[in-house]
Amino acid sequence: MAGRREERDEAVSAFEEAVNMTAAQLEKWLATDESKSVDQSDGGESVGHASGRRIVTLLRTNKGDLSDDDLAHMRKVVGYVHRHVKQRPGGDVTETRWRYSLMNWGHDPLK
Repeated sequence: MAGRREERDEAVSAFEEAVNMTAAQLEKWLATDESKSVDQSDGGESVGHASGRRIVTLLRTNKGDLSDDDLAHMRKVVGYVHRHVKQRPGGDVTETRWRYSLMNWGHDPLK
């Protein structure tokens, strides 16, 4: 049981490190046109935008109430953020698709 708890704690800790926006900040961001303009989409909501909505819920969920599915999504978020941070373009990134995409996943690289 301890191994499972450690895995859970590691996933939560990595998620909290990767996601540097609060639930309120992320929710406000997801309502913007910029947020909706980036990421892959099949004509509907983009993967990143849907993930952002789920992240808002995760941020508001008591850590003890997280399901295995929640933890799996948290790991996915961490992986996405880590991969994309490494792809930072040169110059000012304030108004870039790169930053907007990361913000959809709860990470503002300018923070």
